[in-house]
Amino acid sequence: MQFLGRLYVPAFNTRHRRSGTLWEGRYKSCLVDSEDYLLRCYRYIELNPVRAAMVAAPEDHRWSSYHANALGEIDALVVPHPTYIALATTSDERQQAYRHLVADALSDDELSEIRAYVQQQRALGSNRFQAMIEAELGRCAHTRPAHRPRRAPPTDDTSR
Repeated sequence: MQFLGRLYVPAFNTRHRRSGTLWEGRYKSCLVDSEDYLLRCYRYIELNPVRAAMVAAPEDHRWSSYHANALGEIDALVVPHPTYIALATTSDERQQAYRHLVADALSDDELSEIRAYVQQQRALGSNRFQAMIEAELGRCAHTRPAHRPRRAPPTDDTSR
């Protein structure tokens, strides 16, 4: 993403006679367990423009994979994931299952969980998945509290 930004931003700025960055903050991502968590992330992404009040429904967002996954439109950039393919045996049934999946809004807890894992760039998934990632990479895969632990209050040494 950094490489793409370095190529795209100067060209965009030159073309539109502007300067500065196009995106706030740095690009963030997280590793996702492909079981239940991948489809939850699909829903999160498809519903982001709706939550941001950019569009009324996911199909109204021009830059969405919803058109390919839910409506069957051909998109060379969208490669169906095996978890998506496992939703149903036929394309029509799969698209219908995906539409129903996206229609079910994520809970506040699910939204918070996804945001926390992306913010900290940790591995989103089951405990087993996280343990496997930690063993493989030798680094923490689960989220940590946002702040350092508080210091213990000073002890009263006047009793000596």
